[in-house]
Amino acid sequence: MNEHGSPVPLVEMVRGDIVEGLHHGSVVVLAPDGRVKHSRGGADQPMYPRSANKPAQAVGMIRSGLELTEDADVALAASSHSGEPEHLLRTRELLNRHDLTEDALRCPTDWPLREAERDQRASEGFGKQRITMNCSGKHAAMLATCAQRGWALEDYLDTKHPLQVDLHETVSELAGEPVAATSVDGCGAPLFAVSLTGLARTFRTMVTAQPGTPQRRVADAMRAHPWLVAGTDREDTLLMRAVDGLLSKSGVEGVLALALPDGHAVAVKIADGSARARLPVAVAALRSVGVVSEELDALAEEPVLGGGRTVGKVRPATDLFG
Repeated sequence: MNEHGSPVPLVEMVRGDIVEGLHHGSVVVLAPDGRVKHSRGGADQPMYPRSANKPAQAVGMIRSGLELTEDADVALAASSHSGEPEHLLRTRELLNRHDLTEDALRCPTDWPLREAERDQRASEGFGKQRITMNCSGKHAAMLATCAQRGWALEDYLDTKHPLQVDLHETVSELAGEPVAATSVDGCGAPLFAVSLTGLARTFRTMVTAQPGTPQRRVADAMRAHPWLVAGTDREDTLLMRAVDGLLSKSGVEGVLALALPDGHAVAVKIADGSARARLPVAVAALRSVGVVSEELDALAEEPVLGGGRTVGKVRPATDLFG
């Protein structure tokens, strides 16, 4: 194991009595005072948080002047929604309040994340749309920020746009380190790289911030509206409902960040990008800091099926936090 570089085995996929596969990755757990309690697999190396950056970006929007009267809209700004009807309705309403239409969105067209919604929309003759793309809530909030500030709308995704300059600074400040690199996320927005430890630090900072601050408002809004952050049967929704006061935001390519009200924080990156490997590590990390929840136990291991019945499991590697 190389604590400062290479990913390490974090999750086993067991079929019968044989370990059939391994997921490597990195994980870090911060204590309430911010010190590193556990770190495995190069948690100090630069990585792209992907959508786990959205809470920090939402903080940056509020700091830039975004005014939202409803906390549900704040949660939407930090969301990777499933494209369910209420997600789309709230996104449209956010745009409409600022005299904007879906045409102003610069995220790519996509199907809803949730299969039921994809099938329903396809049966009704709809194709891929920008509004159903999982990042449309964030993009609508970015546009609303620009409209309120009088900034240009057409190039709101340009790294030199004042909005993106502000978001770059906010991501860096909350992570407690400089942004290591900038690329483009799947939704077309600038993507800022920090370390996994920096990502955990971001979430810890948000839950421990003073009430009324932008950091705390975003954290509180997400925890109050977990369904808007993700959707039905989605990882972040299930985690925030399973553990009282937990803040959770996932990102593609195997990223997941969590924070408890007492300041414990966790960040996970699965090297092969597997989504199925995130939850076992996250649950093990929460258990390592004393979290007990029956709902959480139900998320600890994913069943492996054979012929339609359970014949194995996806589980944390032995003594992961021992």
